[in-house]
Amino acid sequence: MDRLDAFKTIAAQASRGELTFPANVNASLRLQQALNDPDCHVESAARLIQADPLLAARSVAIANSVAYNRSGTEISSVRAAVQRLGVRTLQSLVAALIVRQIGSQVTEPALAAKVQQLWEHTAHVAALSQVIARRVTHVDPDTALFAGIMHEVAGFYMLSCAGDYPQVMEGEPEDWVEHGEIEIGRGVMTHLGVPEGVFKAIESMWVGLRALPPETLGDTLLLANDLSPVHSPLHQRPGATTLQGARTIDFVVGEGTLHAIMTESAHEVQSLYAVLML
Repeated sequence: MDRLDAFKTIAAQASRGELTFPANVNASLRLQQALNDPDCHVESAARLIQADPLLAARSVAIANSVAYNRSGTEISSVRAAVQRLGVRTLQSLVAALIVRQIGSQVTEPALAAKVQQLWEHTAHVAALSQVIARRVTHVDPDTALFAGIMHEVAGFYMLSCAGDYPQVMEGEPEDWVEHGEIEIGRGVMTHLGVPEGVFKAIESMWVGLRALPPETLGDTLLLANDLSPVHSPLHQRPGATTLQGARTIDFVVGEGTLHAIMTESAHEVQSLYAVLML
């Protein structure tokens, strides 16, 4: 079996819902489904989050981050964190946990290093997406955070399969973009119940070109991807901006510029990134 056949096999399994996840992913998916329930209110969400010590700690940490703690008043309880963050931000934290759990199956050192770099890239893109959405494109920041967390889920799943299909790590990086990412990503995101709007934005990121000034959720993701100081270890998109080139991206936003906005927001981005890396 060559690399393309391995991609096709994994993609076919994903499209049929035949996905191999660690047991803890299924528990996290149940938590995500409970949070998705429109009848899930603050008290119910707090009880669900408190049942997972890691999520409880992350919820309090992100609620105290610069991006969410505008008043500078620190909190220490999960209930207060849930009140400050809202259910939709909690859904993003659970999504982050799911993505990292998928990558946790990888034990081979070289692959584990790629998983770590991919998560660093993902955390940067998610944090940048939230701030860009709020300050530049004016799409929903919570949706942008969630989309940033999910945008490389296909890569995490592919790396988790590399033990059984070592061919996926051979060949040219462009093969992943053309033959692996889209088909595997569609299957994985469908299984994870990613909302259609986020699904479409990530699809546009796979195949589209960023508009300047950016307007849509897809544009938000592409700009965040370009501005991320850590690139994906799996590939460089055709036409992707280099790290050096990313420093030159600028355009007028209202009465300011992108550079000015991102400079003002650097502490917020770093604060969100740090929480996602916990």
